[in-house]
Amino acid sequence: MIKVETQSYSFELKSNLSELAVLNQHIVDFGRHIGLPELSISEINICLDELFTNTVSYGFKDDREHNIQFTIKMDDHMFTASIEDDGVPFNPLKKKAPKLPADVESANIGGLGIHITRELVDEINYERKRGKNRLTIKKSIQTNEIQSQE
Repeated sequence: MIKVETQSYSFELKSNLSELAVLNQHIVDFGRHIGLPELSISEINICLDELFTNTVSYGFKDDREHNIQFTIKMDDHMFTASIEDDGVPFNPLKKKAPKLPADVESANIGGLGIHITRELVDEINYERKRGKNRLTIKKSIQTNEIQSQE
């Protein structure tokens, strides 16, 4: 279990898909620590998994190891997560929404990560500053959904 004195937490992952399990554990531990409902933890995990996977898969044009910084916090019933990397400039919000398939059999693998993330969060923002990409997602958690921290 992570030890969090406030309702804010930062951590860094290497630019390697093997870090997905570590990312998942950070989100689960933090979410449970602050009393988020399991459904919210799962939805946040889906979003951050998609965003991290895209960053690692498409964000770097070299074979060097890069660090990806995460900051997650809960403030006044708003969960916020920011991902910062030194990859190539890319604003995923400029990507057109995909045409959804008529049925599962005709669906292509991939291409829905940003669409899924947009559907699961209330707000998503991108900025490029000082040679770094920063993608921030926000998800409102209703008061009656937050579990007591006993």
